[in-house]
Amino acid sequence: MSGSAPAEPSGPAVTAAATPSWADSAGLAAGAIAALVLVSAGLLLSQIDLALLAMPLLVSLVWARDRRPDPTEAARAHITLATPEGEQIAYRLGIDAPPGVEGIVLRCTLLAGQEHELVVAGPSSGEVTGQVPVLHSGPQELVRLDYRLLGADAAAVSFPPDPLIAGRVLSPPHAPIHRLPLPHRLQGLIGTHESARIGDGGDLRDIHQFTAGDRLRRIDWKATARRGRTAADLYVRRTAALADTTVLIVMHSRDDVGEQVAQWSRNIAAEKGLSALDVAREAAGSIAAGYIRAGDRVGFQDLSSRRGMVPHGGGARHLWRLLRAIEMTEPAAVAFRRRRPPIVPPGALVYLLSSFLDDEGVQLALRWRGAGHRVIAVDVLPAPQFAQTNRYDRIAHRIVLMAQRDRIRTLQAGGVELLRWPQDDARVPRLARIEQLTRPPRSGSRAGGRR
Repeated sequence: MSGSAPAEPSGPAVTAAATPSWADSAGLAAGAIAALVLVSAGLLLSQIDLALLAMPLLVSLVWARDRRPDPTEAARAHITLATPEGEQIAYRLGIDAPPGVEGIVLRCTLLAGQEHELVVAGPSSGEVTGQVPVLHSGPQELVRLDYRLLGADAAAVSFPPDPLIAGRVLSPPHAPIHRLPLPHRLQGLIGTHESARIGDGGDLRDIHQFTAGDRLRRIDWKATARRGRTAADLYVRRTAALADTTVLIVMHSRDDVGEQVAQWSRNIAAEKGLSALDVAREAAGSIAAGYIRAGDRVGFQDLSSRRGMVPHGGGARHLWRLLRAIEMTEPAAVAFRRRRPPIVPPGALVYLLSSFLDDEGVQLALRWRGAGHRVIAVDVLPAPQFAQTNRYDRIAHRIVLMAQRDRIRTLQAGGVELLRWPQDDARVPRLARIEQLTRPPRSGSRAGGRR
């Protein structure tokens, strides 16, 4: 928290007005008790000088009581956030206090973890500015403001009103992907992917004898001259049809653990580092943008929310809806149990993005794979960092990771393909692994081939 910021906060401010409730401070009560003791001692000891010592104290107490702020006047607080620039977001906060207030006690909490307290003299706080680091994507609380008002000589103190919270929904970064896997069966009639069906738009498939329904403009006269035995023998050039694909992106947003293992229990946003949902939002947005640009139809489901659902569609406007739904995902406070799995269109390709710290995602992926869909499990658990951990934390993490690996092996044994999104292995880059998934599987594998 500082007195100046390089970026000027702009945009709509978060404001709140509240009429403070006042109470006498402990200093006022202590002063009254001290004056009463002096007066009582002077009367009992018959010493007028002791009683006179209480007179200035009584005058100051009455004067402070008379200058108590008007209880009907309201105080107005505001927080203004700037547009994110780089890795910082500038903020500006202030409080317009009612007349009679001589001081304001501010408590500013950044990223739900870093607290700063200061006392501002005067009836108005003016403006206090600072910067908040951009550490995560998605909806998040950036600045929380709590305050109390002080009357004359701090004789009256207001009760703290409800905190004022300013938050933002920050977009995740996107990785450009030019080649993406396709489902085993292409069922669309238009698109950019070459299918095994005979049609228009694709590359040359073969030279075939003319049959009923073939177009005359497809007759290959050179092939007819070479192969034709009679005047009735005609040969046409047949091409492969172009098709689109249907993709369903399923995100399991229940767990949002970070790369700092020491923060798995407390989960403080400012200290946990890169989180699983940060990785999941980046992966989901990159995958959705890649397929939409290729002319495919993409849908989105959030397993941990009733609202996180976008039906299948295509186009630039639909991509905006997808990216908005993805960046709005956040961990649920209460576990949401689905009675039935999300409906998957026939022949769709399913991406399941999860940290696989529980069994729900594994069961759904195996069910989809058993129904004949191609399922790609995307592991979004970030690479662990063991700063400030003890031996027990490392043992607990090892046990959790062993269970997670067992779930991933169960998925692979069931025919589900695996993709790790965090770039933690320089020997196998992420794009190279995606390139491997675009290749047709070997004959005899459980995944089958594209038809």
